[in-house]
Formats: sequence, C-alpha cells, structure tokens
Amino acid sequence: MASPPREAAPWAPHELHALPRSSGVRAAGRLLREQGETRLVDAFAAIAVSLAPGQDVGDAALVVLEGDWDGRALSAARVLRTQPGSSPARQWRRLFEDGTGARLWRRAELLGRTRRFFEAEGFLEVDTPVRSVECGTETHVEPIASEAHYLVTSPELHMKRLLVAGVPKLFGLVHCFRAGELGHIHSPEFSMLEWYRSFADYTAVLEDTERLIHTLHRSLCESDELVLASGARVDVKLPFLRLSVREAFARYAGVSDAAELAARDEDEYFQRLVDHVEPALAELGRPVFLIDYPASQAALARLCPGDPSVAERFELYLGGVELCNGYGELTDPVEQRARCEEDRVRRARLGRHVPKAPELFLSALEEGMPPASGNALGLDRLIMLLLGQGRIDRVMPFPSEQA
Repeated sequence: MASPPREAAPWAPHELHALPRSSGVRAAGRLLREQGETRLVDAFAAIAVSLAPGQDVGDAALVVLEGDWDGRALSAARVLRTQPGSSPARQWRRLFEDGTGARLWRRAELLGRTRRFFEAEGFLEVDTPVRSVECGTETHVEPIASEAHYLVTSPELHMKRLLVAGVPKLFGLVHCFRAGELGHIHSPEFSMLEWYRSFADYTAVLEDTERLIHTLHRSLCESDELVLASGARVDVKLPFLRLSVREAFARYAGVSDAAELAARDEDEYFQRLVDHVEPALAELGRPVFLIDYPASQAALARLCPGDPSVAERFELYLGGVELCNGYGELTDPVEQRARCEEDRVRRARLGRHVPKAPELFLSALEEGMPPASGNALGLDRLIMLLLGQGRIDRVMPFPSEQA
C-alpha cells in the first residue's frame, strides 16, 4: 500500500520574510499577543498575524497556521494544529525577545567561515577528547576533575601529539573547561579555536590570526571599522599593531625592563599589566599584538634565540579584551619536563591541586616534535566583539547558569 504523501513543512517566521506574496501559506511558530498585537515568532524573527473571526488559540501557543501572506503579515484563515501555553519559556524569551537567536545564527555563520578559512590554507580539522587522563601544569589554569580524568583545559597536549605523528597543519574548534572562571568574558565551559603549523615561526600564526579576524569581520560588514558594545570604534584593517611587552611596560607603566620585573616580582608585573598596560592598549583604537613576553611567562613557548630573556609568545588585545595566546612552540623535551616540574612545585606551594606530569605529551616530545607555532583563541570572546556585544553569554546557546 502506498504511503500517503508527506505534508510540506510549514514556513518559519524568519523564512517567510524572503517569500513573495502568496496564498495557501502554512507557517509555524509561537503565537504571542501583546498590547493588542498578534505576532508569530521563532527564535529569529516575527511576523504580524491577523486571525479569522472567532479564532482564539491562547497567548504564546505553539501553532501551525494556514492563510495568505502579503509580504508583511499573515492573514490566518485556519489553525491547523495548536499546543496551548500561557507564557513563553525562559529560553525562548531569551532567544527572541533579547535577540540571542539572531546572534546564534550569526555565530553559526562565523564558525562556518572559520572552518573554510583554515581548510583553504590546507589545515586538517581534528577532534580531541573532552576528557583526558592528563592535563597541563600551568599555575594560572585550574582543571576540573571528571572521575579519574580531567575535562580538557585546552586541546594543546593532544594536538601536539598529532604534530609529532606527522600532521603538519591542524586546527580544532573545541569545548574547554576551567574551574573558577565566571564573568562577562569568562565561563567554566567555553569554545576554543586552536591551530598549529609545523616548520613555521610564530609570526606565521600571528598573521593567520589577524587575517582570520579581518576576514570574519568583513563577512559581517563592508567597513574595516568594528563597533564595540560601548560604542567605541576599532580599526581592524591589516596589519594589526605590534608592540613588545618591554616597550609597552616602558611606555605605559613606567617600567624599563618588564622581563626583569616579571622574574623578580610576578605579582607586581601582573598588577602593572592590568592597571596600566591593558587600559592603554584599549585606548589605541586598533587591535594590538603584545609580543616577546618575559622568559618567566613563557609557559609552553620557546625562548627567543637572540634574546633568551624573552619568549616567542604573543597575545592579541582587541577593544581591551585579550583574545588569544600564541607561541613559537617549545620542542625541547628536557626543558619542557623541567618547566612542568617547576609548575608542579609552585602549585604545591600555593596549596593547589598538583596534577601528575603529562607523560603522554612529554614522551611524544621525546620522539621528536618538528619546529612549530600555534595559537589558542577564545571563540566566544571573538564572536562577542564581532557582534558588538559586551558579554559572552549573549552569543552562547547555553550560558553557564543555564547549562
């Protein structure tokens, strides 16, 4: 026996706007009546609706309507299906009334363009575990335990193992987790874009970064001017500004040698960075790369061959927001193991959890990691800035308080 023909899916409100005038249109969404006006809405858009006399389906009902579309409003002659409800759900109101739904649509577009950017450059997209038996040892990052594993704070250790195995260029869009991070630009769970190039110095991934951000912004706007939530304007034309940490501290914090200060008094170094340097960078009206960090702040970066008092490390500041952390990668397994042990001793001194040394990562380095550079970029922060928002929860489907 032949199956009955399937009914065509009804149009959603945001799809109806692209339709010419038509009769016999079916449209589905949530019906909302406020101040005498009836609207059919989804997460992204609304259309005006006039109901036939006697029709009453209740405020905020989920409905399918059939009628005529004149390009602006739907004259609904019939109610085909209805699921009554007295008020919108909190998540729906956030998506529609607050405009988050439209921003999520833009977010998806930006993620797609990010993938195409790296695919065009010959990068392989890779998935990395959400849980791992080992984690990094940096003192400024707190992992979250998950039974005998850790939720990953970064895909770095796994992606570098793939570099060792012979993948020359790779990237990933990854969910990461860090304890104790919650605020307008912080979340315990967040999205990270991370990528690596073998046989490339750190200026190569620095240039990847500025080209990516410029490309994403121009996909949203024909101008090189990015308007922030505060109304401030940032000129994102290429190239972005570059400023060494030493030069920035001398210019804005009255410190002649930032590397010496960081080695002698780390707390004072960070205080001057936060109180003087970062606010000054926000006033420049341009994205700024801070480059050549003090050796004591090298993390997993290699030291500059011509000046071992600083490391091949950079961070990008845009509108006062730190967006990324990039390195010329440390490939020396002996030095990397020594740094991990120093971190573990420091964590014990501070009374923090002390993870075991990441032996899978360290043993991969011992096999031989090629010269490489990489970058870790906070996607939620970047999307927030590109969409003119001031909080990352306004561009996330499920902020931490709703997850």
